[in-house]
Amino acid sequence: MGGGDKGLIALAGRPILAHVIGRLGPQVDSMLLNANGDPERFAEYELPVMADPVADFPGPLAGVLAGMMWARVNDPQAEWVVSVASDTPFFPRDLVRRLREAVAREGADMACAASGGRNHPVFGLWPVRLEADLRRALVEEGIRKVDMWTARYRLAVAAFPDDPVDPFFNANRPEDIREAERLMGEGAA
Repeated sequence: MGGGDKGLIALAGRPILAHVIGRLGPQVDSMLLNANGDPERFAEYELPVMADPVADFPGPLAGVLAGMMWARVNDPQAEWVVSVASDTPFFPRDLVRRLREAVAREGADMACAASGGRNHPVFGLWPVRLEADLRRALVEEGIRKVDMWTARYRLAVAAFPDDPVDPFFNANRPEDIREAERLMGEGAA
């Protein structure tokens, strides 16, 4: 995609990130953007922006850790943080509710979403109480894969239908943007 922020690419006249914020906003009490580099590029969203708290761009787990750290300081009563990808404009409008239900139903420590027989661990519900554990895994153990860390805990899976559209469709290539435009035209949003 040319090396820029995928979330800032236009989809139906608005950045993908605007679609993501519009879907997630009604499901949560507050939001944080996890992004490295100049946070001013997100100023129009009027959301706090926090860079990865671990060096060398360690991937999605660093974003989860950022969320946990931010919640501990800014919302000490928060027990959970949820993570979503900024390039996935169609994720479910009931994602958080369904992740919470999966945790409760299975007596799990955390949850992730799934569709089409595939887990989507970036779309997860994470207990803030595991902040120190996650930091240790990232910094001391060098763990980078979400699945390697979640394997240590009871992980619930909230499955979503992928028909007529996979709600976890993400825009990784220019042709994905064209497909997302087509899907929006068909009412996928």
